[in-house]
Amino acid sequence: MKLKNLSFIPFIKLQVLVSCILCLVSCASHQHPDKKIFHYNESNGIASLDPAFAKNQSVMWAVHQLYNTLVEVDDNMKLAPSLAKSWEISADNLTYIFHLRTDVFFHDDAVFDNGKGRKFIASDVEYSFKRIIDKNTASPGAWIFNSHVGIANGFKALDDSTFQLKLITPFQPILGILSMQYCSIVAKEAVEKYGTDFRRHPIGTGPFQLVAWEEGQALILKKNEHYFEKDSIGNSLPYLNGIKISFNESKATEFLEFQQGRLDFINDIDPSFKDEILTKTGNLKKDWEGKILLQKHPYLNIEYFGILSDTNNELLKGSPLRLLKIRQAINYGFDRRKMMLYIRNSIGKAAENGFVPMGFPSFDTSVIGYRYDIGKAKQLLAEAGFPNGNGLPVIKLLTIPVYTDITSYVANELEQIGIHIQVEVVQKSLLLDQTAKSEALFFLGSWIADYPDAENYLSVFYSKNPSPPNYTRYSNPGFDALYDKALAEKNDSLRYKLYQQMDQLMINDAPVVPLWYDMVIHLVHTNIKNFTPNSLNLLELRRTKKINN
Repeated sequence: MKLKNLSFIPFIKLQVLVSCILCLVSCASHQHPDKKIFHYNESNGIASLDPAFAKNQSVMWAVHQLYNTLVEVDDNMKLAPSLAKSWEISADNLTYIFHLRTDVFFHDDAVFDNGKGRKFIASDVEYSFKRIIDKNTASPGAWIFNSHVGIANGFKALDDSTFQLKLITPFQPILGILSMQYCSIVAKEAVEKYGTDFRRHPIGTGPFQLVAWEEGQALILKKNEHYFEKDSIGNSLPYLNGIKISFNESKATEFLEFQQGRLDFINDIDPSFKDEILTKTGNLKKDWEGKILLQKHPYLNIEYFGILSDTNNELLKGSPLRLLKIRQAINYGFDRRKMMLYIRNSIGKAAENGFVPMGFPSFDTSVIGYRYDIGKAKQLLAEAGFPNGNGLPVIKLLTIPVYTDITSYVANELEQIGIHIQVEVVQKSLLLDQTAKSEALFFLGSWIADYPDAENYLSVFYSKNPSPPNYTRYSNPGFDALYDKALAEKNDSLRYKLYQQMDQLMINDAPVVPLWYDMVIHLVHTNIKNFTPNSLNLLELRRTKKINN
């Protein structure tokens, strides 16, 4: 069933029509068992299908099915061609020339002549990128080109199959930025025709296209029959016939739906029932073995405690956290591995090798972080003038409700060596506001990769960056010099060495207390094949197959 332009249908009738479509598509998978429909739930809902607003996972997952970017990230976190077949970089690292595919078409839609999707060309790239930084768009992704690309001549279509990007100064991670969902390519005609309703009427080049979306109930996508990618033996992708996304807010309901086979997978496991499914070592309990698959994979996310480092801030004056040895004592004073085993069911890995998490090609265990060492922690306390914690003021730690168990565990461990931590639980919005304004001295933080380059993590400590991302207000001239050098380094191996030096330098100064490197964890039914997790936890369905029972 193909939807025509719905913009002139009265709202009540449109709701009825969409409800009927949702029912028909839902029933189709039962009436036509040969149809391969992939089902998943999005408990947080989906705010928009416009890639300019792909600021969170729920939107990014949907946008990834509907659109393509110039370059993408492969399973090994390496950059690979997508809409761009190849690219060249000038000797001065400032000009990038992209050679584009000529066999790509936008989804069929009434906005195009005769309702047939037109060919993708270089001017679509120029328009899409300029749209991101246009203040009228108000995209939360406008920052991605800030200080890197000139507004006047930064983006230019040289001809239909050649696109030029010009940087102000060398910035090697720019290719990683171009793989972000913000940089998905849109059609100008569609944006101009649908206006603000473009969020509900996406027109891309991706493997799936929109059928219907009733917000709060379900979103239906169907296979793009004209998609340009093929597998290694020439079969057209994707293999699936469609995707159905439900919007149950309750994680308990989501889990029940998964148990009953109405969902094909679950992303992450809610703490309320993780002990029912997983052993403490992070494996499936016997009752679940053979019935479902457990997928675990390094995730480009780190959880940590941040410590304000700006000595000019009144909060730090008189605080013991201004002392390096106190910060290091806190890092040595609790057992991360025990925390992961008993509280996290081994989902993730104790962060003992710096701030850059596992999953990056540049991750290296040669970066020496902090491991549990009571003797070392007590020694540092004594050297700081507080033997056994005597005379040490109480230190307040800000956290959010979902991490109360983690912060309480750390506080109890530190109490044993004489460091008294007062845990204060606040709402996430308040914590984000206070850290952005440098009003939080000791706080829970996390950093999820925006793009697949460790620079994204190290930028958190670059002194010229504001808060965010530099929430701790860390400043070290040696770190800054290495950061500037790394941005211009073309050779990946040499750049990774610089990243590791920066990470080690910052870890020695201890403006943060790394807790754990996160892990993607999926529960998947056994009839789902070629469904592979990745370090960005991006939902990849182009090569997924579903074997209907």
